[in-house]
Amino acid sequence: MTVKPILNANELAQEEALPDNTITNVSVDNLIFSMHEGKLKILLVKYNRGLAANKWGLIGHWVMMDENLEDAASRVVKQTTGVDNLYLDQLGAFGQVDRYPTRRIITVAFYSLVRFDETRLAMGNNAYEIEWFDVYNLPQLVFDHAEIIKSSLSNLKYKVHHEPIGFNLLPEKFTLLQLQEIYESILNSKLDKPNFRRKILKMNLLINCNEKQKNVAHRAAALFCFDKVVYEQLKQYGFNFEF
Repeated sequence: MTVKPILNANELAQEEALPDNTITNVSVDNLIFSMHEGKLKILLVKYNRGLAANKWGLIGHWVMMDENLEDAASRVVKQTTGVDNLYLDQLGAFGQVDRYPTRRIITVAFYSLVRFDETRLAMGNNAYEIEWFDVYNLPQLVFDHAEIIKSSLSNLKYKVHHEPIGFNLLPEKFTLLQLQEIYESILNSKLDKPNFRRKILKMNLLINCNEKQKNVAHRAAALFCFDKVVYEQLKQYGFNFEF
C-alpha cells in the first residue's frame, strides 16, 4: 500500500497540486498519545518548510469537502502510525484570529491513543524528523500547538476519572503496575500503590489471566486483561474513579 504524504495543515503556501476538494482554511491537528518506558508520550514532527520550518508541531492535514472531521483525523493518524484499531476523540476547535500569522485558519483538534508496539511510523514529505516526546518535557512548538496540548492534557485528566480510556494504551495482557503508570503519567502525580490497586480491583473491570510475566529480571507480576462487557458499560455510563 502506498502511504500518502502527511501534510502540515498550516503550510498551504508551500504545497502544490492540492486536490480540488480541499478546504484550505479548515484543518485537523492530531494529538497522538502512547505509553513507552512508563511515560505518556506524544508524537511530533519537525517540519522542513514554510513558517513551521525547523520547528516541532502536531501532525495535521486539510479537511476535504467530502470528508467528515473525524474521518480526516482518523486518516492522518492511520497514515502516520499504521494503527487501525485506535481510540479517537475530538478535543475541540481552535480559531484564534492570529493563531497562524499570515491567514485565517481554524483547526479542529483530535486526540488518539495507540499502543506503542503496534505503531509503524511514516513521515510526510514536509517533515524531516518524527519523534515521541514525554508530554511533560516538550520542545518549543509551532503556532498554538502548546496550547492545544495543554488543553488535551486537562481533558485526559478529567477522562481518566470518568471513563476507562487508559486501557487503550495497554497491551492485551498487562500488570497492575503498567495500569498504574498510565494513570500516574496522565495525572502527572504519584499514586499510592495499595490504594490504587484496591480501588481498581473493586470496579470488577479486570480479569486475572492466571499468568505471570515472562523473561523479566524482577519478580514476575500477575497479568490481567479487562472485562470487555464491564468496559463497555463503564464507557457508556461512566464512573467516578477518585484516588
